Amino acid sequence: MSFASTHKVCIAPMMQYTDMHDRYLLRLISKRVFLYTEMVTTGAILYGKCFHQLEYNQEEHPVSVQLGGSEIKDLVESAKISENYGYDEINLNVGCPSDRVQKGRFGACLMLEPNHVADCLSAMKNNVSIPVSIKCRLGVDHHDTYEFLYNFVEIVKESGVNDFIIHSRNGILKGLSPRQNRNIPPLKYDYVYKLKEDFPDLNIVINGGIKNINECKTHLTKVDGVMIGRAAYENPFLIKDIDSEIYGLEPVLKSKKAILNQYLDYVEEKLEQGYELSKMMKHLFGLSRGDKYAKTFRIKILEVMKKESLKGHRQDLEDLLFY
Repeated sequence: MSFASTHKVCIAPMMQYTDMHDRYLLRLISKRVFLYTEMVTTGAILYGKCFHQLEYNQEEHPVSVQLGGSEIKDLVESAKISENYGYDEINLNVGCPSDRVQKGRFGACLMLEPNHVADCLSAMKNNVSIPVSIKCRLGVDHHDTYEFLYNFVEIVKESGVNDFIIHSRNGILKGLSPRQNRNIPPLKYDYVYKLKEDFPDLNIVINGGIKNINECKTHLTKVDGVMIGRAAYENPFLIKDIDSEIYGLEPVLKSKKAILNQYLDYVEEKLEQGYELSKMMKHLFGLSRGDKYAKTFRIKILEVMKKESLKGHRQDLEDLLFY
């Protein structure tokens, strides 16, 4: 299947959020959304012994690992390791604006080094057999014109990588936190639309501020795919109709109660393997979004996390969901 057909709707890589447990929950709700890991740095893989960050469940496929780094040798080695783990794609982060990431010379600051980004992508692409993609912003700091974005893509595509995920905001490297960078720089969807017009042979996925399926459908008239971020974490059930409405498949007819029980079965299984209850339960907060007893449900989740035990709480949680 082509990138354009598999990436019509993606879930963004989000630090502290899209771990293996959250991805499992999302996969219970949609069989087709394309999933991404949190950003994993090459240093964590090669020197930090943080292989737990590469863990995933077989049910998660299709799933991509997002790498953070700028040293070609380290990126190549990390890409090879990720491929051996069984990931479906390698994605290079050229969009994170945090101070820590800048100090490591990766993330959004790499947009100022398009030739080096092209070299990184080319080296990874030539050393793995799975697809390699890039996620970037429109620009950085005062480099905020369409011409800057066009020139960046014009150079980077020479790597042979055709799959670009574009966060439709500029990145402000000094003066704004990563959280502020997700909201304060204005969205410029028109830049991404024009990019697709100017580079029709590239696969363009748009990211930033997308909140529902109707918005997804609108963007898909202009680009190849959409990537949903915080909205899908805060309300995971919003992706329940994507398989039918975007991919034209039979709908996944599961209630919130059914999803909850399937996920709690997973939690109990993982507890026996030594995983932390709180790190798994936190992903359920948004499942009750919009329900009458949403607040009470979230309080009950906190109670379970505090007691570090699910015992005696499953039925209470189910009763607090609307359907």
